[in-house]
Amino acid sequence: MASLIASEVELVIGGMTCASCAARVEKKLNRMDGVSATVNYATEKARVSYPAGVEVADLIATVVKTGYTAEEPAPPVAEETPADPELDSLRQRLLVSALLAVPVVLLSMVPALQFDNWQWLALTLASPVAVWGGWPFHRAAWTNARHAAATMDTLVSVGTLAAFGWSLWALFFGDAGMPGMRERFEFTVGGMDGASTIYLEVAAGVVAFLLLGRYLEARAKRRAGAALRALMELGAKDVSVLRDGREVRIPADRLAVGDRFVVRPGEKIATDGTVVEGASAVDASLLTGESVPVDVGVGDTVTGATVNAGGRIVVAATRVGADTRLARMAKLVEDAQNGKAEVQRLADRVSAVFVPVVIAIAVATFGGWLGATGDTVAAFTAAVAVLIIACPCALGLATPTALMVGTGRGAQLGILIKGPEVLESTRRVDTVVLDKTGTVTTGRMTLQEVYVVEGADEKQVLRLAGALEHASEHPVARAVALGAEERVGPLPEAEEFANVPGKGVRGRVEGHEVAVGRLFEVLPAELARAKQEAERGGRTAVAVGWDGVARGVLAVADSVKETSAEAVRSLRALGLTPVLLTGDNRAVAESVARAVGVAEVIAEVLPEEKVDAVRRLQREGRVVAMVGDGVNDAAALAAADLGLAMGTGTDAAIEAGDLTLVRGDLRVAADAIRLSRRTLATIRGNLVWAFGYNVAALPLAAAGLLNPMIAGAAMAFSSVFVVTNSLRLRTFR
Repeated sequence: MASLIASEVELVIGGMTCASCAARVEKKLNRMDGVSATVNYATEKARVSYPAGVEVADLIATVVKTGYTAEEPAPPVAEETPADPELDSLRQRLLVSALLAVPVVLLSMVPALQFDNWQWLALTLASPVAVWGGWPFHRAAWTNARHAAATMDTLVSVGTLAAFGWSLWALFFGDAGMPGMRERFEFTVGGMDGASTIYLEVAAGVVAFLLLGRYLEARAKRRAGAALRALMELGAKDVSVLRDGREVRIPADRLAVGDRFVVRPGEKIATDGTVVEGASAVDASLLTGESVPVDVGVGDTVTGATVNAGGRIVVAATRVGADTRLARMAKLVEDAQNGKAEVQRLADRVSAVFVPVVIAIAVATFGGWLGATGDTVAAFTAAVAVLIIACPCALGLATPTALMVGTGRGAQLGILIKGPEVLESTRRVDTVVLDKTGTVTTGRMTLQEVYVVEGADEKQVLRLAGALEHASEHPVARAVALGAEERVGPLPEAEEFANVPGKGVRGRVEGHEVAVGRLFEVLPAELARAKQEAERGGRTAVAVGWDGVARGVLAVADSVKETSAEAVRSLRALGLTPVLLTGDNRAVAESVARAVGVAEVIAEVLPEEKVDAVRRLQREGRVVAMVGDGVNDAAALAAADLGLAMGTGTDAAIEAGDLTLVRGDLRVAADAIRLSRRTLATIRGNLVWAFGYNVAALPLAAAGLLNPMIAGAAMAFSSVFVVTNSLRLRTFR
């Protein structure tokens, strides 16, 4: 059937009030031929794969028939966070219900406050709460009942209406309406006369508690998704495009690939592109968390949503719309939030069967108490407590809220988690394989050492060598030219430049015939020793001389990133064994490994052999994470148990990785693993609480040890606890 799947759509599902609702919608969609659906209660979205012949309208119709609403999400827009009418309505309902319920609860629980006919005032105040305040629960319960289903709302609605109905019977047909009636509050099921017992505090108090829980839950879920909304709002709204030499202001979403646009100091760069004019410094802190602006000039790439912190630049757009780095980051975060970890699937399965089981337990509790004691009031009280305390809300929220907050916080720190299943891998990893070039090192050759013969002037060696190499495009030549310019200032012009293939370059500089490379048949003994020492240390050594005499040796190497040694220490602190993997020769690899503190080196491997190296480590029983950035790392990233792709690397590497590190800083790899482990620990803690709460609370309620109102407060607290615990991930540093 999988071969028939042709399309995928995301639907926004409305009307879900608990994990059982999500399970029902998912079940109905998955019953359609060829359809595979995942419904997430926390994000209120369904991701649906469907085959040719099935229309989106068919999917929406199925959801509607199940008793909920469905629509395709509107495209994200970069604007201030919109108001949430549903949250506003819930707040209003909560405030009114709380104001009316508090006097009812006080009158019922404190005998000293009970005056003659107090019960009729309590009824007047409790009625709007039980009916209007609890309307969201009653409406959802009725909708589910029409579809022969039961959810958390069924438990709440049946429990509160039963308490309210009993109270009405006792007031109008029993003795509870008599003047002078007094009632005492009991934490447990007490032996009271049914005709004179009312439960108005349960009907009003439970509804108020549950509305409070639902409001806090909705607000927390909104805060949990704030990181994704903030990510989408980072982009520029409009841009100055060059048209026939003139600047024209247009909306940023109308940019096309190839358009040239102007970015002035302080403005956001509208989309991904290449600098074609000017130089500046770009602040990418909002996107990557990196606080230091990066210098850019002609030919350098820039990312949309970063801020121009320096001079005026002109940028040619290379990616627009959904192809930009920002849009792809947001998509990765959203995909991760909408996915389901294995632990969540278990929770969903439990929630789906939990409600019918609880209703059966409530009926059994009522029958058991009635048969054992003959006390209708006690039997009724215990059954209502079972219905109210057992709502599996916390169970449904345990995983998705932690995922939403964890992945959102990761996005703010420049860590993109591809899916929830990645979290399980981070817990088990014990070995981290580090690609050398571009990951541990900068990937750019730099001038490291200068050796000169006795009597020669180091500055003159650098001036003449740098001037000649400035005319070459070879990576070693560029490293020499840049290094010379940094150390001695502006370089003179070279004349009669000539490239000698495989040997080096020649030319005339300031009247001297200069040669750089392997163009000297014999080197003075001190230079020969220096060249040999540099090559033993893994550096590339080139000789410099003029007028037929060798005067110096320049050592060039791919420089180690300043933060790599600290990153390796952080990875070790997490219990990981670092391994350096590279195609370079062993001398170079071991030199870099020593510099950063890595003991295990795998060197001189071809790109396709990197996969074999990862699999060999796995065969040794290790659980391997791989950090890389190049096309040649993509296969190894995919083969590893956990792939971490440097966001400064190639698209192939990013696609193959499980985690993307937006900054090109290896320290973020340790942060990513810490955040993933912390998120997983939060999920597990939430589930232990949610399962433990329901398992412990049900027997207490059935045994008559919980008043229904206390049960309602405890149930609301359970959900709030889970969401609040998840929100702690926002403080991750």
